[in-house]
Amino acid sequence: MEYKAPVESYSGRVVEVVIGRGEKALKIGGENVLPFHFFEGAIANPPRLALEVLDSVPVGWSQWEVNPYKDVVSEPVQWANRALELGADLVCLRLVGTDPTGQNVPGDKAAELVKSVASAIRSPLIVYGSGDEVKDVEVLTKVAEVCAGEALLLGPVVKENYEPISKAALDYGHCIIAQSPLDINLEKELNVKLLKSFPRERIVIDPLSSALGYGMEYSFTIMERTKHIGIMFGDSTMQMPIIADLSSECAKTKQAKESEKQGLLWELVTAISLLLAGANIVVLRLPQSLKILREVLEGKL
Repeated sequence: MEYKAPVESYSGRVVEVVIGRGEKALKIGGENVLPFHFFEGAIANPPRLALEVLDSVPVGWSQWEVNPYKDVVSEPVQWANRALELGADLVCLRLVGTDPTGQNVPGDKAAELVKSVASAIRSPLIVYGSGDEVKDVEVLTKVAEVCAGEALLLGPVVKENYEPISKAALDYGHCIIAQSPLDINLEKELNVKLLKSFPRERIVIDPLSSALGYGMEYSFTIMERTKHIGIMFGDSTMQMPIIADLSSECAKTKQAKESEKQGLLWELVTAISLLLAGANIVVLRLPQSLKILREVLEGKL
């Protein structure tokens, strides 16, 4: 007797978010099934793979991490274009130089850099601030203004600074990354606050991503529960796409620092795990892990 797997249908659907404008536009989300459940329904848009680019020469990177970009690490525009040449769907620009405990680059200078990168590449642009909740207000609001109309994906937006950053993003036509610290209740709380004034179709959730062996099971659980609540139970406050920003978390682990092979495996296994949990975008550091991950997603391995 032929076996037929049970097929479920769900009431909820992840909102489709469009990053970028015109020919650069890229859609994420839109699925009405759980991750990789092709047999149950439509997955409107495949997971997207991003490579990270820094606004300044990287500090503390291993030689094998620098090698693919060794001739362009001091030129963010060239670095971003190299990332796309290496197969990335989009670029994640980290404004690490704006950290007030480091170079403390002012917001207007950072915004001009973002504009130059956004104008020079053929893909949408993700922009992460330093993570300092006060300085990020100065930086990301200025980026939003200077890059009006680029439809950037800006973050992190957290509970301490969501109002000014989300307002600037709304006024100047950008999407935002709503970040919460590995807690499903705090994630929903932030989403509810944002949705009072900001449209769902311009929000991406970042529940924080941990590396394999360093709390990744927490990241997996939060992402999985987010998808279940949004798709299976139809909760509109949890139906936004998810970004897994895992590159730096993997790179700083003891195992990844020991050898190039382990660094590759650490990033790759973490990325595959979080895609299975429901990530719609993953941010990677290593072009080789992106290449292998692409082959996995396309069924070539």
